[in-house]
Parts: sequence; structure tokens; C-alpha cells
Amino acid sequence: MCITGTGWTTALGDDVDAVWQQLMNGRSGVRSGVRSLPGDGGPAAPAAAFLPDGGPSGPPSERQVSLAVTTATAALRDAGCPAADVGTLVLGSSLGPHLDDAADISPHTLTATVAERLGVARSASVSTACSSGADAVLAGAALIAGGEADRCLCGGIDLLTEGKLLGHRALGTLSASGTVRPFGTDRDGTLFGEGAGFLLLESRASAVARGARILGEVRGWGASNDGTGPTAPDETGSGAVLAVRRALARAAADARDIAVINAHGTGTRANDTAEAACYRTVFGPGSDAVVFATKPAFGHTLGATGALEAIALLLALRHRAVPPLPTTRTVMPELPLALAADRPRDITGSLGISLTLGFGGFNTCLLLERAEGEAA
Repeated sequence: MCITGTGWTTALGDDVDAVWQQLMNGRSGVRSGVRSLPGDGGPAAPAAAFLPDGGPSGPPSERQVSLAVTTATAALRDAGCPAADVGTLVLGSSLGPHLDDAADISPHTLTATVAERLGVARSASVSTACSSGADAVLAGAALIAGGEADRCLCGGIDLLTEGKLLGHRALGTLSASGTVRPFGTDRDGTLFGEGAGFLLLESRASAVARGARILGEVRGWGASNDGTGPTAPDETGSGAVLAVRRALARAAADARDIAVINAHGTGTRANDTAEAACYRTVFGPGSDAVVFATKPAFGHTLGATGALEAIALLLALRHRAVPPLPTTRTVMPELPLALAADRPRDITGSLGISLTLGFGGFNTCLLLERAEGEAA
């Protein structure tokens, strides 16, 4: 499956190359002093990564639709493909505006509205918690592989609302220190962000027929559900292992072929423990794969995170380098792979994976391949 266009809106901006450069420079969109919420008057979070300009205005449903349309349009523009030529939109969101909008808009209605405004004839909605954006890409790739579509516009979106912030505060997942430290020995939780990311996927025949520029390829994908509980992951990492091995098998690749991993890296005790266990099982201590994560920069963008991280992985493969994690000061000994903690790291090889571990036990792995300056 060829990737021919990307677009994202993040706490660091919406220009793909400019945001990548900020990541490479160790910049973060996380800001402290998040406003207090009604009710108990306490802060929703010690910090969060809001969109730099505040994002679209209006009620939650309109804000999400507007941001999705703007970001998806950027991906189509990048691909040089009009929306009318895209057969299917697949959009992931954790809960969309469902918790906060008085109109009680479901994620499925959100997706249909976005498709209508874009001018895409067919749409599908995915809501698998934090894996939603990655599952949207997986679903689009599966539709193309099965001959159900030639082109799919796939993405994820989530904006921070009072309901989401209060819910996660109650779950105790937020960092008290106001810093996300993926795989750090002193990690104490995550921080939330908002954003959107979209990728245009095409069959190779479709890309060749229109002379598209190929940015990379979705070579494999895998998913699982560990069924441990509504929020806590299986700390043995067995569910994540299954997702990664399924992606490797579909791509006919070996774990030794993987050069880079964009980790879920939430900075929570349970999640990082489970993820490190997965990497120990699949890759072991002899792997040359380098691990990085984007949540210290973008925050945890919920349903958008898998799509944003797929784009970041694609950029890492293209530039043969990964951004640093300056917030992680001492790496947990359970992680068997190199972590780009203090500085950017060069990578070799052409294959990488992005792993997401969502609430409810949703584990999704995307395996991407770099395009060698390819133009169809």
C-alpha cells in the first residue's frame, strides 16, 4: 500500500516539515497552567498540548469536523489528489465530541459529516480508544488489499474537552510533574494533547496510473486485544507481542529487519512496562532498532495519536534519523533497545513500526517502509 500524501495538525503547528524539524530540535508543544474546570474548581491537568492558535471555534462537534476537514484537505493537497477521486474516508476518534456536545454527536455522525464536506462518497468510522488513528490506517490498508478500494484517506482526530480531561484525571493517568518521560525511571504519567493526522493510501496500480509521488509504503499491520481490563494493559506485553508479530508476518519481515520503532511511550508506569516487555520478547537485547516517541512534544492525542505517529515514523524513515526525548533522563533498565533520549540518532535500514496500546486492550502495529526517492 503506497502512502502518497500526509497532513497533520499538532501542538507544534501544521507544516509537516517544519514540525519535524522542531521535533528534531527537541521542542515541545506542552504548556503548563491548564485552566481549571467547572465543578470542583481544580485543574484539569498540570499541563497539556493544545493547538497553538486555539484551533477551530464553535461547539465541540463543529470544532472536530472543521479540524478534520482542514487537515484531510492538506493531506490531499500533498498527494495532488482531489477528494472526488478518493473512494473512502476512514476516520478514527476516541469518542469524538460525544461526551461534551449538547447535540450528542456520535463518532459515526462526525465521520459522515467530514466525508460530506470533503466530497468523499463513502466513509467508515473507527473508535478503538487510543488505537483509533492507527486502526483507521489499518482498516484503509485492508480495504485496498482486499480490492474494496483503490484509494483511502485515513486519519485520526481528537480535541481536548472538559469531559475527556476530567475523565482521565479521575483515572489517575496524568503526570503530576507536568512532564511526559517515556521509558524513564522517574516517569509518573502522561499529558494530553489535541490534533489530527491523515494519510492517503493507494494501491500501487492507482499511484502508478496517476503518476503519484510515493512517500513510503504500509507493508504490514497487526492488531490484538489483550482483554485485561478497561484501562490497564497486560503488563506481560503479550497482546502487544501478538500485534507486532502479525504485522511482521504480513510484511514477510523479521524483527531483525526493523530499524526504528515509534513507541506508544505514554510515560505511565503500566503502559511503559508492558511496552518494554513486548520489545524484550520480540526484539531482544541484540536488536539495532532505535526507539523514539512523540508524546513529550504532542501530548497524548487520544484517537489522533496513531495517525500522527505513523506520519512521524514515515518522516524518520525518510530522513534516516529520529528525534530526541530530552525529558527522559534515565532510561528504565527493562527497555532492551536504544532510546534516542539525549540527542537525535541516525538510523539505518528501511523498515519501521509504530505501536499503539489503547484503553480496553486495543493493540495495533503498523509496519512502514521507506520509499527510495520513488516516483510512480
